[in-house]
Amino acid sequence: MQKSFVYILTCADNSYYTGVTSNLIKRLEQHISGFFKDCYTYTKRPVELSFYAEFTDIQMAIDWEKKIKKWSRAKKEALIKGNFEALPNLSKKKFSK
Repeated sequence: MQKSFVYILTCADNSYYTGVTSNLIKRLEQHISGFFKDCYTYTKRPVELSFYAEFTDIQMAIDWEKKIKKWSRAKKEALIKGNFEALPNLSKKKFSK
C-alpha cells in the first residue's frame, strides 16, 4: 500500500504552503532546491517543514490538502502546534453583537 502525505511548509516570508505527495523527502528536497521554478515556494525560500500527516488513501490525502488550504492562518497554526482541541472553535464564524 502506497503512502501519501499532506504537508505544510513555512516559507521565508512567513506564509504557509500546503501540498500533497507520495514521497515527502523528495518533494521537500524539491521545494528547498527550487526544482520547480513555477512553484509558489520558489521565490519564498528557504522553506521549513512544519507539519505532515501520513495517509494510506491518496484521495483522502488530497481531500485533506484541499480542506487545509481553505483554513485560516490561525487554524493552520493550531494544527502545526498540535493544538487539536482548538481546531473546532477556529472553524466557527464570529458574529458581531
